[in-house]
Parts: sequence; structure tokens; C-alpha cells
Amino acid sequence: MNTIRPCGCKGVRTCLSCEKDFQIAKPSLQEQFQQLEPWSYCVQCERLYSGWDTTAVQADHQHHDKAKGLPMPGVLVQEQFLSKDEGSQLMADLDALRWDISQSGRRKQNFGPKTNFKKRKLQVGTFAGFPNSTEYVQRRFNEVPLLRNFQTIEQCSLEYEPSKGASIDPHVDDCWIWGERVVTVNCLGDAVLTLTVYEEQQAGKYNLDLVAAYENELLEPLLPEERLSAYKGKVLRIPMPNLSLIVLYGPARYQFEHSVLREDVVERRVCIAYREFTPMYIAGADQEKGDPVREKSQIFWQIN
Repeated sequence: MNTIRPCGCKGVRTCLSCEKDFQIAKPSLQEQFQQLEPWSYCVQCERLYSGWDTTAVQADHQHHDKAKGLPMPGVLVQEQFLSKDEGSQLMADLDALRWDISQSGRRKQNFGPKTNFKKRKLQVGTFAGFPNSTEYVQRRFNEVPLLRNFQTIEQCSLEYEPSKGASIDPHVDDCWIWGERVVTVNCLGDAVLTLTVYEEQQAGKYNLDLVAAYENELLEPLLPEERLSAYKGKVLRIPMPNLSLIVLYGPARYQFEHSVLREDVVERRVCIAYREFTPMYIAGADQEKGDPVREKSQIFWQIN
């Protein structure tokens, strides 16, 4: 079913609406993942501990033995990145903008260049910058050491509505155009990010073959096979609290697929995803192709 359905889903992507209307049987990702050994991330310890329920693992922080915890290289969770008042105002500002339907029960507001991941083609398209009501969020990245020199070239608001069975399937963000740091600001609602080791099934998927060209520039080195094997057969659960900042980089960004299960969306959730260029488009062979996009990314326009 490769045609776009009225709900916005296409191909293997589904929501509760099209599953009902088109009698699509969607296997439960949660049931599949629960066959694996679950580990959840403690934000205070910055380590993984045995257990599926991230809330329970967080609550047990005082009893954690770090020696029994598992490191999770390439994950930053910064709680209270936004204040409650900022979160409320940001949501009002986002909801004043038009939401477009997307896949898997989501809606989106996308501000960024036109990209074709398969053909590796970049165009400015209709990109004209970002709404000025969100400018302070990008400016605040400068206060986070991990995000120094981060230049946003795509900003995408995503809405997850539980009544639609909203989710996002396991994936690795494209590696041809999107750089190392995958940034999410949670504006409304708690959720969980689920990670599993990516086992290559087809050559060139996610354009991961290009990572070798800039691997020596990564902020966190990739895990050698002997260390990566410790995570195989496990499912990793990262809490995404309301108003928090999440960054994936290094191993977590390139060696794991990440997803948001529909069972983990229990209330309306809204986040903003931010992407930067790969090194080729910053100071490499494709710098000139990236210049027009960078120029547009300096613009913050007034909402009428």
C-alpha cells in the first residue's frame, strides 16, 4: 500500500486510523522489544540499569550501584532545559502555526531545505528561515557545552497524539546530510526513546557508508565490535521528560536505531527536532552547496 492514505501514512507506516480503515495488521514493536533484555537510563547516574520501566529505574536512583550499571556513550539528557512558563508559551506559539499531517499518526511543522536522501540532492526549496518565537531555543544551545557551534539547518516540530496511535519506527537519522548531533527539545508531555543495536540489513541504508569519511571528527568515537556486542540482545530505554533536552551523538547516533513506541505516548506530546550539516557541507567538498541553506538559517521571521 504505497499510496499516501488520507491520514498521511504510506507504505509500512501506519496509525490507528488506517489500521482500522484498511484492515492493516501491524505487529507490536513493544512485544518484539520485550523479548529482549531491557535496560533503562538513569539521568542522574548517566548509566543504564536493568528494567523496562524508566520511571521505576529513575525512582530507584539512590540504590543504584554504578559498578552494575551499563555506560551509554553518546546520550545527553538535560532536564528542565525549558521552564514551565517557557514551555506553555512555546506551545501556544507552535499551535498558532499550521500543522501538517505526517506519517504514523504524527503532525509536523517543518522548516528546512528540501532533501532527497536516496539521490543525495539538496535544494533550498521554500526554506525561508525559522519562526522568531523559537529563536531563543536555538540561542540557548550555546549554553550547552556539547552543542557549542551547533548551527541548525532544519527545525521540525512533531506532535504525537495517543488517540491516533502516534509513534516513530526504528531508524537511524540520515548520515549524508544530517550531522552528528541529533537534538530534541521536549515541549509538552513525557515519553521514552527506545534504542536497539543496528544490524546492517542492506548496504547504504541511512547513508551510513558515508560516516567513514568523517568518523575521525566525531565527538564520541564509535564502539569497537567487542564493546558493541555488550548491547546486542538488549533494548535500551531513555526517558524524555517534558521540557528536557535530548542529544544523540557518536555511538548512540550511528550504531543504534531509535524509536518512539505508541505505548509510550500516553498524552499529547510535542517536541522540536533540530539537525545540523555533516562536515562535508560545513567545511568540506560540498560547502558551497550548503552556503545558501546556511544563509537562510540565519533568518527568524515574524509570525503574523
